[in-house]
Amino acid sequence: MTILSVLDLAPVVQGGTPADTFRNTLDLARHAERWGYRRYWLAEHHNMPGIASSATSVVIGYVAAGTSTIRVGSGGIMLPNHAPLVIAEQFGTLESMYPGRIDLGLGRAPGSDQATAHALRRGLHQGGEDFPQLLAELREYFAPGPGAKRVRAHPGEGLDIPIWLLGSSGFSARLAGELGLPFAFASHFAPDYLLPALELYRSSFRPSEALDKPYAMVGLNVVAADKNEEAERLATSHQLSFLNIIRGRTGLLAPPVDSMDSHWSEHEKAIVKNTLQYSVTGDPDTVREGVARIAEMTKADELIVTGQIYDHAARLRSFEILANVCGDR
Repeated sequence: MTILSVLDLAPVVQGGTPADTFRNTLDLARHAERWGYRRYWLAEHHNMPGIASSATSVVIGYVAAGTSTIRVGSGGIMLPNHAPLVIAEQFGTLESMYPGRIDLGLGRAPGSDQATAHALRRGLHQGGEDFPQLLAELREYFAPGPGAKRVRAHPGEGLDIPIWLLGSSGFSARLAGELGLPFAFASHFAPDYLLPALELYRSSFRPSEALDKPYAMVGLNVVAADKNEEAERLATSHQLSFLNIIRGRTGLLAPPVDSMDSHWSEHEKAIVKNTLQYSVTGDPDTVREGVARIAEMTKADELIVTGQIYDHAARLRSFEILANVCGDR
């Protein structure tokens, strides 16, 4: 069986509000804990009305407070958007409140467009090239003892908070390997470089205090239902969302439709299908076979699954089916 985790993009659905989203997020997290999922991550996105997790550390605290055992963390915090000291203090606070349950996944993209990046006070000349330096500064804040530090993170200093590097290219894969950190690839929306990045990570890996061997997690979209036809229909909400993105639009998560044929051109269909190629949609048998195939192909140590499903009850059922047929409990 496969170690499974949840990546919650905190979708705001048409007819709903962020307050509804947060209630659904906590409900899903509590169910995921009972169903044996390893961790529950939330992602930093900005200027996107359909994603409510922009204040990522706040939502992590909300979920951790409402659960008991599941690990809760970021998938990820976009480090160039923040002063490393602020992230050290935020996650030091979370780890102090919920010891042994907090993960800090880090990415180097802005999680936004250029105008939003400017509003976040990021220099527009930055393209993530300074990510290794920002990461080193952040890790130094977590290091025990004052050392030569003139500025110290309280809370944060001396706490053992697992740091993951997230990415969709070779940059973070190589850096994670060289630093001996766990690595997560964003194949749920950026599939093309998955296998080369995993190979680069594993081949460049050096043992560290964090890990003695590589540990790779792979992102996956799963929509499961009791029948294939229903799962295919539920998946159209996610397809509509990505269709809007490639058209340069953002919006709330739409209800499913009976057919996508009238919504996209053949060219757009090909783009969306390629973008979402690491997706498994279907009944329990279909999901079992599809997830097993991807796990075998990638040799992933863990799969982190997102499910952009409009109806909350259907979303719960999807994660329940996945846990029943693929989980390691």
